[in-house]
Amino acid sequence: MMLTNLNKKKIASLLAEDKRLDGRKPFDYRDVIIETNVSNNAEGSARVKIGKTDVIVGIKLGTQEPYTDHADEGTMMTGMEYSPASGGRYESGPPKINAIETARVIDRGIRESGFIDWKKLCIVEGERVWSIFIDIYSINDDGNMLDAGAIGAVAALKMTKLPVLNEDNKIKYGEFTDEGLPLTEITPFTMTFYKIGDKLLIDPTRDEQDAADSRLTLGIAKVGKEYIISSAQKGEITPLSGDDLKTIIAEAEKVYDKVYPGLDKQTKALMKWALLRQKSSGKKYLFWEKVNQKQKQKLFNTKFHYNFKIKWQIH
Repeated sequence: MMLTNLNKKKIASLLAEDKRLDGRKPFDYRDVIIETNVSNNAEGSARVKIGKTDVIVGIKLGTQEPYTDHADEGTMMTGMEYSPASGGRYESGPPKINAIETARVIDRGIRESGFIDWKKLCIVEGERVWSIFIDIYSINDDGNMLDAGAIGAVAALKMTKLPVLNEDNKIKYGEFTDEGLPLTEITPFTMTFYKIGDKLLIDPTRDEQDAADSRLTLGIAKVGKEYIISSAQKGEITPLSGDDLKTIIAEAEKVYDKVYPGLDKQTKALMKWALLRQKSSGKKYLFWEKVNQKQKQKLFNTKFHYNFKIKWQIH
């Protein structure tokens, strides 16, 4: 759906004053909510909401022969689907170009970051390796689906448990080990900057995204005090200037320090509760009762929202 010129002019005029329709500043994120283990059949899963944007990510694992040029490394494939429920612009059928592009950009942000230790996904060198399938499914698109899908993919990967293998190195589906994926400390945070007129912004609503002339997606991590940009992908046809890039790099560091710690805190809390659930007797609510009030209050103090109902879905 095309944005009317009147709406685009209104968005641009507000940005000229460093304002937005929803009251945010240009480089402010909307509230982010992360839920995990939302699927009983996936090896790992997450649901992410950024404002009204809503996406579910599932991780499935398989085994396969390795590629000949990476005989001792695992593989990964990412897919994206914009369901018709996401908005009136989307239809049923095979993934369109926007879904393919979103999947590839998210895949690159994870693949190039060093987040996954590919060699540790080798089962038998030259014969069998683990393969990771990331499936991203849009529930509602109110802008910035790309960043939401990337956050969900990272959260789902962190929650993934390896399934049991039989003597022939074939998966026993439905049976899980206590072992997670071989992940490193380098966790990528994907953020996309958009340009409307001569102004830059981040985390656009759907109308703001439709009004954008250009965009740049960065995959950023922080090791110690150093920021690492592991991936970058330009979108749309309008070029970005050298000054634009300088502004994006400077603001990316600020956005990372402002947003990522809250996301990391949420994910670590979810992983902690999942572990407590695993160690509990298996009774549905006993796990939550064992968490004392001090622990509960500490979790509530997180800057971002947290949905407690997900605890009863952790398995």
